[in-house]
Amino acid sequence: MYRHKERQYQVIIAILTFLVLLESIFILSLLRPKAKKIPPVSLAPVIIKGKIAIVIDDWGYNLHNLSAVERIKYPITASILPNINYSKRAAQELHQKGLEIILHLPMEPHEKYRLEENTIMTSMDETTIRGILEKDLADISYAKGVSNHMGSFATEDPRTVEIIFKELKKRKLYFLDSVVSSYSVASSLAKKLGVAFIQRSVFLDNEDDPVYIRSQIYKLKTKAKLHGSAVGIGHDRKVTLEVLNTVMPELEKEGYRFVFVSDLVK
Repeated sequence: MYRHKERQYQVIIAILTFLVLLESIFILSLLRPKAKKIPPVSLAPVIIKGKIAIVIDDWGYNLHNLSAVERIKYPITASILPNINYSKRAAQELHQKGLEIILHLPMEPHEKYRLEENTIMTSMDETTIRGILEKDLADISYAKGVSNHMGSFATEDPRTVEIIFKELKKRKLYFLDSVVSSYSVASSLAKKLGVAFIQRSVFLDNEDDPVYIRSQIYKLKTKAKLHGSAVGIGHDRKVTLEVLNTVMPELEKEGYRFVFVSDLVK
């Protein structure tokens, strides 16, 4: 009998303890400050100051700078000369590394020296010009466009430019005018014929000097900010590629976006 009553007391005490515990939890929950609702953070839109396309000319003489260009983690357009020792291989390897490929088409300059094989001359007939262009495009795989190598005289000649442009239009290729003559008719003929076209804004490395190249890239940046986009042309040289590898990340942090030439053509 005594043990039975003792067990009842233990049960009652346990129940009372449990109820007190529940009440304590309830009171604490009332006293605890409610968590403030944090409004969702709206990220400010990224403002792009300008788009920049970098072109590296004169690939094909050798493959010395493949590793240097591979270190650049931004879009680069490679302009490759046809019919020289490493033309085909340069096109293949640079394409595999993610670069955009264009044909760097040799065209007649005012000064007739150091001309590449099968340079397009204004004295050639239409069949010859078209034949050279067809052969050169076959030599450079993956080409999305064409730029002029030299060509200060040829780009001033409407007949020669029109023959080239009609062929490019058929193939849906763009033309990048290196602007080696202030009298180039390429821009006006591109509009007339409906050819995708763009022109160079700044030459980056007329001097093979890091300080000079950096200053030219800053000029390019200024043009991109002013006009919305700009095209800079450098050459297959170690110093040029090293400076680009250093400066391009800086410009990206400033709000500039690097693109391929094909992203800018109109």
